[in-house]
Amino acid sequence: MEMLMLYRSLLMPLATGLLLAACQPFGPGRQAVLRGGSVPAGPSEPANQIRVVQVRGDMAAQFKPPAPWPAFADVLAGAQPVGTVVGTGDALEVTIWEAPPAALFGGATDTRIGTAISTARPTTLPELLVGPEGSISVPFAGQVPAGGRTLREIEADIVRRLRGRANAPQAIVRLVRNTTATVTVVGEVPNSARLPISPRGERLLDALAQVGGVKPPVNLTTIQVTRDGRTYRMALTDIITQASNNIVLAKDDVITALFQPYSFTVLGAAGKNDEIRFEAMGITLSQALGRFGGLQDGRANPRGVFLFRWEEPATPGGPRVPVIYSFDLKDPAVYFLTAQFRMSDKDLIYITNAPIAELQRFVGIVSQTLLPIATVTTVIQQD
Repeated sequence: MEMLMLYRSLLMPLATGLLLAACQPFGPGRQAVLRGGSVPAGPSEPANQIRVVQVRGDMAAQFKPPAPWPAFADVLAGAQPVGTVVGTGDALEVTIWEAPPAALFGGATDTRIGTAISTARPTTLPELLVGPEGSISVPFAGQVPAGGRTLREIEADIVRRLRGRANAPQAIVRLVRNTTATVTVVGEVPNSARLPISPRGERLLDALAQVGGVKPPVNLTTIQVTRDGRTYRMALTDIITQASNNIVLAKDDVITALFQPYSFTVLGAAGKNDEIRFEAMGITLSQALGRFGGLQDGRANPRGVFLFRWEEPATPGGPRVPVIYSFDLKDPAVYFLTAQFRMSDKDLIYITNAPIAELQRFVGIVSQTLLPIATVTTVIQQD
């Protein structure tokens, strides 16, 4: 008898704890989520209220797709072709003419077309590299500042320095090799590279073509352009089909090809719990449900499908607003709406357990807990 009392004193508290744990769901149930937020009545309501929207089949017109990134044509257009401003490390070609009789450069030649005509021959200097101090060395002109100047400014400076030494000098400066006006292409491309750009005005698709295009399928690729500390994204298909988005590149642009850069997270009674990536052209809620295997048979509550989202405020500059969308997938009209409801980056889908699933889990834990206790008690009594 004393042994029986000892086993009961040890096992009964353990059984009680397991039963209490069985009564608690792994995540919030449908009613708990619905009670977790309320629609603010006005501007005087607390700012931390969570808005819960019960989605109905007749609400299609109320749901706007997530605001897209601005088009490249709207935010990155207007860049001027570069390559005429010289930088340190660039290579220049300088050609100098001198009127006859030449005193410093070249010499006169006789061209006989009835009479002798004296003409000047050009003198092209060896390739000149802009040094760390930002200048080039031109014979009889000395150290000519070049860094940060245009080709026309360098030409005028050379001519000014040669006046009084050469006979009516003229100069032409050409950029032979550009090492400072470049763009960088990285990401999902065959060959990441740093590409020089010229006064011709290379465009975005030109740069992608030079590195061999993109590795993922075009319809799954997003192009990101970083310029002056700001970053913008756009689907590659929209750049190809709308010529205005094929922008002229600017110095120091960084082009990144991304494969499915957006993601959403799914938790609860789903086919799988995971973070799932999707492409920039976007997907709908029905497509998202398909990507994680839908609702889990025998466990999920089709009336308790929730989407958690941080939405932009109504007034610019304000804090983002938490919103919970509640979907009752037992309503056929709501099913149609999921095919129009667009997913946003960082959305969270949570699927609650069905009440019968909670009951089954409770019964299972009870049976696994009480049956061993009853067996031990019977054995002790028989002894």
